[in-house]
Amino acid sequence: MGTTVTYKLSQTLVWYAWPLLLLCAMASARPVPRNEPTVDELKARIASAKPGDKVHLCVQVAEKRLDEADKLYAASDIQKGQEAVADVASFSEQARDYSLQSRKHQKQTEIAMRNMTRKLNNILHTLGHDDQAAVQDAINRIERVRDDLLSSMFPKGAK
Repeated sequence: MGTTVTYKLSQTLVWYAWPLLLLCAMASARPVPRNEPTVDELKARIASAKPGDKVHLCVQVAEKRLDEADKLYAASDIQKGQEAVADVASFSEQARDYSLQSRKHQKQTEIAMRNMTRKLNNILHTLGHDDQAAVQDAINRIERVRDDLLSSMFPKGAK
């Protein structure tokens, strides 16, 4: 009787152990990184793209540069962080211009600008008073971009 119980117990453990083992293996596996284009590749693609496609490319460049700026400021590399933030504002303005020119992707661009403004505000609150000027300038410029996009989408007097 004792060997039968032991055999059934070992079968039950094996039955439940394999899925658990497989789950642990899947959880520890690293995802395969996608081949996302670099900032330089995106900048090169902007020159040859259609105005409607340029909007999305400029937003991508601005978002990637914002991520870089966040990392640079976290590493206390203020000078390079300020350069990255200036790029964020510049490419945000380009995205606005292409969006207004093509009359496409205005809503998505405005949403992206709102998210970038929020992230810049988070960065701003981590910086000392002396290092905040470049980030505040970028926030102001991107807020103007948002205002322009919203004015284009919802003109005054149109009902």
